[in-house]
Amino acid sequence: MQDLPHLYSVAATAAAEGEVELAAAALEPIRSAPPAEFGGPGDRWSPETLLVAAVADCFILTFRAIARASKLPWTALRCEVVGKLERAGGATRFTEFTVNARLDVPREVSEEKARRLLEKAEAGCLITNSLSGAKRLETTVLVAS
Repeated sequence: MQDLPHLYSVAATAAAEGEVELAAAALEPIRSAPPAEFGGPGDRWSPETLLVAAVADCFILTFRAIARASKLPWTALRCEVVGKLERAGGATRFTEFTVNARLDVPREVSEEKARRLLEKAEAGCLITNSLSGAKRLETTVLVAS
């Protein structure tokens, strides 16, 4: 890992109507639009879905690093995140992120150890640590039979 601080730069470009193009160096552009809940088409990534996706992505990448360091073998991890957007304190904001993680592990893996590492990943995720909404983790560990 490089020394901190890290800087991440994204440019957004748009006209008065239509999609927004998000671009960053060395990455394919992403087109976004408002979600259906805000009058958008509902068939594009939106700032809301991108934020919730960042929570899911960060959780998996954090778990991957922790599992590697802990020498925990695993075969699959599915992470579904639900972000709750509501009016709170005079502002519309995300008030809660529920991470539902399902981890598949080989037979010889301790379910308790796997669950502990999932909890460690949730606590260490830099994206959720940067957000003010409440965080909840729900886990399922499937040990191969």
